[in-house]
Amino acid sequence: MTDSADGLAFPTSLGTSTADEIRLLGQDLTADLMGKVSFGELAFWLVALRRPTPSETRVFEAVLVALADHGFTPTAIAARLTYLSAPDSLQGALAAGLLGGGSRFLGVTEDCGAYLHETLQRHEGELPDDDAGWDALALAAVTETRAAKRFVPGLGHPVHKVQDPRTPTLIGIAEEEGLRGPHLRLFEAIGRVHEQVLGRRLPLNGAGVCGAALADLGLPVELLRGFALLARAAGLLGQLAEERRRPIGMDTYLTVDRNAVYVDPTADRATDPYVDPAADPTT
Repeated sequence: MTDSADGLAFPTSLGTSTADEIRLLGQDLTADLMGKVSFGELAFWLVALRRPTPSETRVFEAVLVALADHGFTPTAIAARLTYLSAPDSLQGALAAGLLGGGSRFLGVTEDCGAYLHETLQRHEGELPDDDAGWDALALAAVTETRAAKRFVPGLGHPVHKVQDPRTPTLIGIAEEEGLRGPHLRLFEAIGRVHEQVLGRRLPLNGAGVCGAALADLGLPVELLRGFALLARAAGLLGQLAEERRRPIGMDTYLTVDRNAVYVDPTADRATDPYVDPAADPTT
């Protein structure tokens, strides 16, 4: 808030409106933007405060498509069950699905982008210029992460055990548009070398490659999860539309409820058939 000649002023570079006009990003909404700017292009512009190039728009919108919907994920199930409980609250059902975007689902986009960005910042001014150099940088990063007993974000997928089909496609699109930058190159290198440290090969997952691509577009790594949520909002709306046409929420609820089995909380975890003895008891 600042003071102006007429009193209080709240500066913004986004949207303002008067009785006769709506302006957004310094443009006349109806004359300059509506019908002339895609929603993806506008979303990029709102965050970056610059209009993306056609190449940037293509990569950015490819990311949104890649993250929109993956079937009956926990986020989709949460949205459908909330809609079952409160069909009068579409916004509540959408919000329930979005709230599930965390470190295991969707949040990997931001976690991976931030991990790659931090690694690159530590080597600013001395980035490799060939695959061998990128592999060496990636090997050092993975080794350090493993020594710290942390996971490398973007490695592994619960369904795609060999290759996430989104990963090579998005890398290919970025290459075609001249936007295969250092984040993507480091991510690819991690895919090549991690087995040397981890002792097993894991796929580079689609959420991770989306984070790398978004970071290469210069978008703030602290906001990358927001773009994943933006994409998933479209998918969740589709899930809720399908729940209205072909509901599964009640069957899902009844399947779990009718198969609930009481267990003695004092029972020995090692002999409890419903508990994985290796699982963390605090989770």
